[in-house]
Amino acid sequence: MLTIENLSVHYGGIHALQGISFDVPEGKIVTLIGANGAGKSTTLKSIVGLVKPSSGGVSLDGEPLQGLQTKDIVRKGIVLAPEGRRIFPNLTTEENLALGAFARNDKDGVEEDKRKVFKLFPRLEERRKQKAGTMSGGEQQMLAVARALMSRPKLLMMDEPSLGLAPIIVKMIFDIIRTINAEGTTILLVEQNAKAALEVADYGYVLETGRITFSGPGRELLADDRVRSAYLGESTGKK
Repeated sequence: MLTIENLSVHYGGIHALQGISFDVPEGKIVTLIGANGAGKSTTLKSIVGLVKPSSGGVSLDGEPLQGLQTKDIVRKGIVLAPEGRRIFPNLTTEENLALGAFARNDKDGVEEDKRKVFKLFPRLEERRKQKAGTMSGGEQQMLAVARALMSRPKLLMMDEPSLGLAPIIVKMIFDIIRTINAEGTTILLVEQNAKAALEVADYGYVLETGRITFSGPGRELLADDRVRSAYLGESTGKK
């Protein structure tokens, strides 16, 4: 579905992405893991047009996305649930969800999808009239994901969905990621919780200082000594 080819990004003199290439197949969960500053968020921002690449390309179903505005990329079916949630704190849950559907004009379909996200996140339905800024961090993360789903994306990109959340909420978020994928949405996941990300992912890529250093099926990367040592905090007993 999504193809990234030789993508490079510069921030001034910093070469943030150094010619990375990878694919996101339709119907799968693909994860990017790596330390802070590795280029994970920059990759997602480049895909949706928030950051302009210095070279390389991104295509969706074979159609290049270069030069398109972010709103047009959203209309083509790619949406980002950003790091830090970025919900609108002074708007209610329902108003945030309505903004997630800004690119749609199928009123009945929007109402149907609102019912679906309330079924997926019952807590949001309980707080449908509550201002988003007064909700807990976990509830705000649920809202960020639900708002993204309101655009009915082909590809949902999630940037650090577990950041700052209690372990029980993290488990809930990853269960929801599985459910969203099982219902047909392709997912590209950026996550510092490498263990949780690789457990849910069909395929993973490890980013280090702007380069993909190795990749493989999620379960294989979980068993890889390099990943266990560098990202899971485990001692492999090897020198």
